[in-house]
Amino acid sequence: MPWSRIISGIVAIALALSATLLGGWYFTIIFAVIIFLGQQEYFNLVRARGIAPAAKTTMAVSQVLLVICTLDGSLADAVMPIAGTLICFYLLFQPKFATIADVSASIMGLFYVGYLPSYWVRLRAIDTAAFSNLPFGGYWPTTWTDFWEKANSASLPQGFTATLLTFLCIWAADIGAYTIGKFFGKTRLSDISPKKTVEGAVFGITSSVAVAIAGAYYLHLPRSPFTGLALGLLIGIASLLGDLTESMLKRDAGVKDSGQLIPGHGGILDRTDSYIFTAPLVYYFVTLLLPLL
Repeated sequence: MPWSRIISGIVAIALALSATLLGGWYFTIIFAVIIFLGQQEYFNLVRARGIAPAAKTTMAVSQVLLVICTLDGSLADAVMPIAGTLICFYLLFQPKFATIADVSASIMGLFYVGYLPSYWVRLRAIDTAAFSNLPFGGYWPTTWTDFWEKANSASLPQGFTATLLTFLCIWAADIGAYTIGKFFGKTRLSDISPKKTVEGAVFGITSSVAVAIAGAYYLHLPRSPFTGLALGLLIGIASLLGDLTESMLKRDAGVKDSGQLIPGHGGILDRTDSYIFTAPLVYYFVTLLLPLL
C-alpha cells in the first residue's frame, strides 16, 4: 500500500475520531465540508454524461438540511420534499428547457450525497444536549481516565458510542475486504467493480460482524450477541452496497476516481462511499429497534 494512502488514511481517521468525540456543531461542520466536496464530485460525474443539474441549488439546500438536523432532527425529513420542490422550481425557469435527466440527477444529488449522509449528524446528535460541556453543543471528557471507565456504561452520549461503533465496523469491513481480496480473492463479485471479489466481500462483512458483536458486548447493549450480529451484518452489507453504487456511477461517467483530493484514495466519494447507506440504517436501528429489545 502506498505511503500516501496510509498517511491520508491516518489523518482522515484522526479527524473523524476527533469530530465524533466533540459532536455538536463541530461534527456538523466537518460533515458540511465533506458533503459540499462530495456533491461537487458527484455533479462533475453527472456533467461528464452531458447532464445539466441544478448543482448550486442542490448544494445550498443540502447545507440547510445539515443545519436543521443539528437544531432539530425531527424536522429534517420535512426538508427533503421542500428541497426537491425548490430544485424543480429552479430548473423550471432556466432559459434552456430542463430534461428528465437534469431533474433526476439533481434530486439524486440531494438524496444520495445530501440527505442520506445527513443521518450521521442525526445519529451523533442522540443525547448530545444532555452531555454537552463545550460551546456549540460539543462534548469533551473531563479526564481521560474517567472517559475509559465510562466507556462501557450509559455515562457517555449514545450518539457518540453508536457513531464510533459504526465507524469501527466500516473500517473493519474495508480493511478485511481489501486485505483478503488482494491476497486471496479469486472469484469476481461484480462487473461493476472488477477488483472486488466474493472472498473479500464475505471476509469484510464477517469483520464487521466481529467488531459489532465485541462492541455490543462491551457497551452492554440488550441481547448483545444478537444485536451485534444484526448490526454487523447491516453495516457490512450497506457499506459494500455503497461502494458498489459509487463504482457504478464512476463506470457510467467513464472515470477511474471521483476526484483527486485525497492522496492515494482519489476523491471524497471514493473514500466515503461505504458510509452513505450505513448512517440511515444504523440510526433507525438505534432509535427504533434497540428500544424494543
